[in-house]
Amino acid sequence: MSADQKMFVPSQPLPPERTGLLTAYDPGTRTLAAGYQVAPQFRPLPVDIVFEKDLPVTLRDGVTIHVDVFRPVGEEKVPVIVAWSPYGKGQGTSASVMGVFGLVGLDNDVVSGLEKFEAPDPGYWCAQGYAIANPDIRGVVDSEGDSVLWDRQEGRDCYDLIEWLSEQEWCSGRVGMSGTSYLAVSQWFTAAEQPPHLAAINPWEGVSDVYRDLVLRGGMPDTGFAATLQNGSFWGKNQKEDILAEAEAFPLMTELWKNKIPDFDRITVPAYVVASYSNTLHTAGTFRAWRRMASEQKWLRIHNSQEWPDYYDPENVEDLRRFFDHFLKGADNGWEQTPPVRYSLLDLSGGDQVAVAAETFPPSNVTSTKYFLDGRTRAMNPTRPEQETAATYAVEANPDLASFVTRFDRGAVLVGYPKAHLWVEARGADDMDLFVLVQKLDKFGTPLQQFTALNQSAMIHDVTERGGSILRYKGSDGRIRVSLRHLDEELSTPDIPAHSFDRVEKLRPEQIVDVEIDLLPIGLVFYPGEQLRFVVSSRSLLGPMMPGAREYAPANSGVHVIHTGGDHASYLQLPIKDN
Repeated sequence: MSADQKMFVPSQPLPPERTGLLTAYDPGTRTLAAGYQVAPQFRPLPVDIVFEKDLPVTLRDGVTIHVDVFRPVGEEKVPVIVAWSPYGKGQGTSASVMGVFGLVGLDNDVVSGLEKFEAPDPGYWCAQGYAIANPDIRGVVDSEGDSVLWDRQEGRDCYDLIEWLSEQEWCSGRVGMSGTSYLAVSQWFTAAEQPPHLAAINPWEGVSDVYRDLVLRGGMPDTGFAATLQNGSFWGKNQKEDILAEAEAFPLMTELWKNKIPDFDRITVPAYVVASYSNTLHTAGTFRAWRRMASEQKWLRIHNSQEWPDYYDPENVEDLRRFFDHFLKGADNGWEQTPPVRYSLLDLSGGDQVAVAAETFPPSNVTSTKYFLDGRTRAMNPTRPEQETAATYAVEANPDLASFVTRFDRGAVLVGYPKAHLWVEARGADDMDLFVLVQKLDKFGTPLQQFTALNQSAMIHDVTERGGSILRYKGSDGRIRVSLRHLDEELSTPDIPAHSFDRVEKLRPEQIVDVEIDLLPIGLVFYPGEQLRFVVSSRSLLGPMMPGAREYAPANSGVHVIHTGGDHASYLQLPIKDN
């Protein structure tokens, strides 16, 4: 059982840089008057707000957690939006959160400072007739119990909180959830538990498979960000789950990891899902959850920036309010006429298209097209080379990669799921860590990139040069450890391979094997004469996803061989929009 595989380490008290002005345990009810500012750099409250602090809520196993509730003044019963995360319900004014806002170029006055990190702002939502519930979840700050990381346990806990909130005298009985990153992930797990009073969810970019998205993407133990997440949060009085020790002890897909995948078939609640192409932590998981969830009423919006500026953008907040007004208040506001999919197309030159309407993703007028690699010319073409040729690189050499390029003479629009199908061989080794990247080049061959955040300072150049991939988009990437190449036939589709990660198949000398690699979804415009570069490498070309995270050291040695043409025709499959 997964419970037997869980490992824990002692937690620690919340450090000063993570402590906000409202963190201290101070139960009671007070009214914050319109114009109130929690600190001078934050937005004044537009209305009077009732603030109920540190309310105790007892979960089904007897553990008590503490919740802050912000709600409008008055007798009218209101719906409530839950923000479930381990970051501390009073952290909105902490130095760490203000630092993150500065990192992405957000001014602190876009929010009231009463919000949790990555969560809806009570200053706005209370003025619109909603309550906001900010819990300190199991094991966090003053709440009891041991904390877990992205787990079905969280779904059960949040179920209990939702049902408790629905019974409060001020509540209309309708509950929603919203938030980015961790707050999105918790929504998959909670919705799968089907709490009766959960009426709508708004997951805004988040992992949906801890093994495949966070700790062992492609089967590689790349735990740099997991270490940042584990060591930089879950502050409390008891124990917290040791995801790093678990990844080391259980490198294959076990019950532990299966328990950290939501039951998508049980997610039936209306959902407004927000995604991007550029978040190397969240993109795959967000699209996977949107595809697989059973909700008949679900909407997908794919933006062209970074999740935090996108989440607090006033136009997007108003769009979300229309969704919640419809499903939490019963407003007949035309929300259901919203296109099921609104996607973006990047051109990396300042001409992005956003909110392109479609019924599905990819749109119905997209054709999966194979571009065959040619090891002799290093070109890619829709026709298979007759001659078999190998492209090789030594992993200890420079260069430790092989590139293939195609030019779109008439231009092209890529929107959907790319994948690579490669025939590979390892010389002097019995395994390979392979990294692939689809990159846009201008007509002169210069790589094109794009900052996703509002901050484009010299510092952001530094932290994204060899990392910080969520802040600078360099293309669609993928990875695979070749010994874990076995496909999960049930989960895989012709466009999106999924690996089982349940067996190790080492390479024999001179053995040539085919591997399929899923790349992150893409929406990219190529104008006439522009080029696409496909890179196969022995190391990540993007670096860690967050600034300061530990970089992964691939388990590579010897020579990598990419076979092309003939009986070993490797190809890159691209989703090309029909003219």
